[in-house]
Amino acid sequence: MEAQNLSEQCDWFSEENRTEPRVSGQLDSAGCLFLSIMPNGGAIPALICILVLMTIFSFLVNGVALFGIVRSEDLSWEPRCAFLKNLILSDLMQTVSICPAVIHSLVQRRTMEFSTWCYVQYFTGTASIFSSLVTITCMALERYLYVCHAIHYLVILTQARLRHALSLIWVFSISISTVNMVLLHTGQGHKVERATKGLLCEPDVMEQHMGFPRASAVFRKLVGSCSLLLCLLVYAFSYTRMYRDARNAVIPFNRVNTTARKTVLFHSGMLFLQLLPLLIKTTSDAVWEVEGTVAMMALSSGDQGTSGTMMSPSTTAVQLHMSLLVTLIVPPCINPLVYVLKTAELRRALLRPFRQWKRKRVAGLRVMEEMRVREVVHLNRDQAG
Repeated sequence: MEAQNLSEQCDWFSEENRTEPRVSGQLDSAGCLFLSIMPNGGAIPALICILVLMTIFSFLVNGVALFGIVRSEDLSWEPRCAFLKNLILSDLMQTVSICPAVIHSLVQRRTMEFSTWCYVQYFTGTASIFSSLVTITCMALERYLYVCHAIHYLVILTQARLRHALSLIWVFSISISTVNMVLLHTGQGHKVERATKGLLCEPDVMEQHMGFPRASAVFRKLVGSCSLLLCLLVYAFSYTRMYRDARNAVIPFNRVNTTARKTVLFHSGMLFLQLLPLLIKTTSDAVWEVEGTVAMMALSSGDQGTSGTMMSPSTTAVQLHMSLLVTLIVPPCINPLVYVLKTAELRRALLRPFRQWKRKRVAGLRVMEEMRVREVVHLNRDQAG
C-alpha cells in the first residue's frame, strides 16, 4: 500500500515528454525510477542484508587468503600463488566498486546518479571483471602445464614470463575499460537528467544514459563474448587433458580415477558460478537484441497512444538487472574457497599463523604453570624451615 501511494506521485507518461517521468509530490525522478525497478518494498531489507553479508564475507575471505599467501615464504615464488594474488586483488576491486554503491542506492531508495563516481565504478568494474576472467584462464593453463608437462614446467613458466603475463593481464583489462569509456562518448549526447535507470552503472545503463552509442555496444558485446568463449575453451582443453592423463595412469590397473573425476566436476561447477555474471550479461544482451532495445526502460504493454499508459521497465529487464547485482558478488566470495581450500599447501599456509599462535599460547600457559609450581614449592620450603 505504501509503495502504491508513492508510485501515485510519479506521472510517467506526460504529453510533453514520453520517455522521462514527470514528478509530483515528494519523489524526484531517481525515487520514481527506483519504485519502477523495486515495486515490492518488502524485499528491499532482505536484499540489503544479503548484499551486506556477501560484502563482509568477500572482504574477510579474500583478506585472510591474501594475508596467508603473502606471509608464506614457501609459496611466494609459485606461479599459481602469483595468479591467485592477482585474482584476489581483482575480486577486492570488484567488491569495492560495486557493493557500497548498490547498498547505498537500496538504503536511499534511489537509483544511481550519473556522476564522476559512475564513471569510476564503470571503469573499475569493467577492468576487474576482465582481469578476473583472464586470470582464471591463465590459472587453468598453469595447472595444465604443471600436470601434463611437469618436466618442462619450470622451463616454460619462468619468473620473467610470469611477471610479463601478470602485466599483460592488467594492460588488457585497463585497455578494454579505456576503449569502452571513449566509445561511450560517441553517442548522441547524454541526457540532462542525472538519475540513471539502474542501481548500478552497468553497461546497459551507461549506454542508455549516453545516447545509445552503437560503437560502444558492439565493441563491448564482441570483446566480452570472445573473452568468455576463449576462457571456456581454454578451461575445457586444460581440464580435459588433465583428466585424460589421470585416467590413463590407472587404466593398466583396471581402475577408475574417481578423485580426478570429482576434481574436474568440482572445478567445472565453480567455474560456472564464477562466470555466472558474464553469462547473465550475455543473456541480457541477447534479450535486448531480440526486443530491439538496449535500454532498461521499455514499454511493458501495447497501447502507446493512451496518455494513461505507464512507461516502466520490462519485467525481464528488471529481473536481469537485479540478478546481475547479486551475482557480481558471487565470484569474489567463492574464488578463495575454490583455489585455497582445495589446495593442501595453501591450507597449511593459511592455518600456520593460527597454529603458531596456539603453540605460543600453550607454551605461555606451561611457563605460567611452571612458575606457579615453583612458587608453591618455595612457599612450602619456607614454611617447613
